Order: sequence, then C-alpha cells, then structure tokens
Amino acid sequence: MRILVTGGAGFIGTATVRTLTAAGHDVVVLDSLRADVHGDRAAPDLPAGVPLVRADVRDAAAVRDALADADAVVHLAAKVGLGVGIDDIDDYVASNDLGTAVLLRAAAEQAPHVVYASSMVVYGEGAYRCAEHGGVHPPPRAEADLAAGVFDPRCPACGRVLVPGLVAEDAPLDPRNVYAATKAHGERLLAAWTRATGASATALRFHNVYGPGMPRDTPYAGVASIFRSEAEHGRAPRVFEDGGQRRDLVHVDDVAAAVRAAVERPQGAGRVEAFNVGSGTVSTIGEVARRVAELLGAPEPVVTGEWRAGDVRHVTASSERAGRVLGWRAAVGLDDGLAELVGGTDRVGRTGT
Repeated sequence: MRILVTGGAGFIGTATVRTLTAAGHDVVVLDSLRADVHGDRAAPDLPAGVPLVRADVRDAAAVRDALADADAVVHLAAKVGLGVGIDDIDDYVASNDLGTAVLLRAAAEQAPHVVYASSMVVYGEGAYRCAEHGGVHPPPRAEADLAAGVFDPRCPACGRVLVPGLVAEDAPLDPRNVYAATKAHGERLLAAWTRATGASATALRFHNVYGPGMPRDTPYAGVASIFRSEAEHGRAPRVFEDGGQRRDLVHVDDVAAAVRAAVERPQGAGRVEAFNVGSGTVSTIGEVARRVAELLGAPEPVVTGEWRAGDVRHVTASSERAGRVLGWRAAVGLDDGLAELVGGTDRVGRTGT
C-alpha cells in the first residue's frame, strides 16, 4: 500500500513511518520541519529509502504531488501544545484547520482512506458520575474552587464532587482550549469530506503519548518529557494542583501500531469512525513524576498547588472499541516505557512496531 504521512518527521510521525515500512508499505513523508517543533535537530531519523517532501501541508501543489497514487493518508501534521490562551489562536487555526482543509481538498479526487490524528482533548473533561445524578458531563471548573484547592469537578445539579471514570467514543465533544477546538473541527471537516467523496476515514483520539524521541523543553513537550528534563538536571519535578490528575500515558510505539491498524482496516465508505488510543492504565500526574524522579535519582517531586484555568482534571480512555474493531491493544507497560524514556534501560524487544 502506498501511504502519505504528513508530519512524518515528528515524534509520532517517525515511529509511525518505521512501523508502516516494517509492515511492507511504501511510505512518503511530507513535513515542513518547522523550527518550533523540530528545533535545530539534524535531518529526521527516517528509514532508508523513505522520501521526504519538505513542504507545509497548506501548500496545495506540494500536497497534490505527494498524494500521487496514494492508497491512504496518515494526517499527523499539526501545531500541537496547550493552546490555552488566544495569543496564537490564528496560528493554530491556520496550521491545523486550514492545513487539514487543504489536504482534504487535494485528496478529494482520488479519495484515499484517511487516518486523522485527533486527541483526547476533544472531550474536555472525561467521564464522571454523581452519587445522586448518575453520569454527568461537568462544566469548566470554577476558579474559586481551584483557588481554594478544590480541584475535582462538581455536579452542576447538586454541587457534589464527581467521581471520574473512563470516557468512551460516544461522549460529547467539548473542546476547552484552542488546540482542542482545532482537533474537534478537524474531525468535523473529515466527516463532511467523507460524505462528499464516499471515502472512508478514521479519527484516532490519542491520549498522552510518550516515548523515545519526544520533544523536551518546548511548548510541545508532554508531561513525562517535562518531568524528565527537570530530573535530569537534578531538580525536583514540579506538579500542578495536588498531583491527583488522572491521565492515560500511551507509548509512541503503541500509537504507531494503532495507526497501522487503522490504515489496514478501513471501516466503511462515506463516514468517519473514531477510536480512543490509550494504554488502558490510569495513572496520576503525581505518580508519573515520582517514577521519573526515582529512575533518575532526582529529588522527590514538589506538589505546588498551582493551577491553570484551561486545564482539565481527569481524562482517561476506554480503548475497548479499538481492540474489538481494529484488533489493536497497547503492549508497552508504563514502568518499562518510562525506564526506556529516561534512558535507564532498553525495552526488551523494541522494534518500532
């Protein structure tokens, strides 16, 4: 199968390209190598023989040329990060919304299967239950609660603190920052495109991706990378709120395997199918900080109590549907993955697939 991977020179992209080529697919990478993502790194670590088209995904002519004879497109190219404020809202929208639109317009005629990198952030908060009112989708947390150290969302009907659970793909989308809004809009654009073209598409809602090659000391670094950077310098990792924020950290090789499964198993013409891509293991931010500090012999993490109004408290996934439909399940445990990330050990059997 001939596959175009946009953003294929990035963190998730290079792992995905390794996995697809190892499976025998013919891969072409399109990547702008923008400095705010790649820094001053040397040429990307792509498998031998994989062509790299250095172009922005908003360059319609370059995208059309790269798409030639493609059977599938893996669309990873995006401006990522927090997107909590509005100072760079125009860059997020131009990079992500317009970039996706240009790609889909170029792909309309040949209508390849599209695998779109979405995110857990499209949900806003995760799944919650109230003891009195059952399943509840909470509004944004009140700043007065955050300032008072009450970090868990409250039931909008009775004010009780809610109990978190696992979010499934049928949960309503409630993006709560600029980046999240662009990811949710990308799914909507994809739905319109599949209806118009009769093509198939899959949206993979990645949870907190980590692993070798992840960026550090940039706006795009994940929490594990930030903690690693602090611990490597002998500093105690700093943990916001009370450290109890629940997350699902999924290894980049497992994410790449999910992309391969989605590429090889289109789910039907004229529609988008969405799948959560998480490890299935719930961890707290405080636990991750402690594990990273221990692996690097750094001081115990400092729980600061700081908070950001745009952050969500708990968002962890049920990835059962991806297992049932795509035949994909995460294989890398968090302890092994974090040890590999910080350089303490090599994960046994790591092949990038």
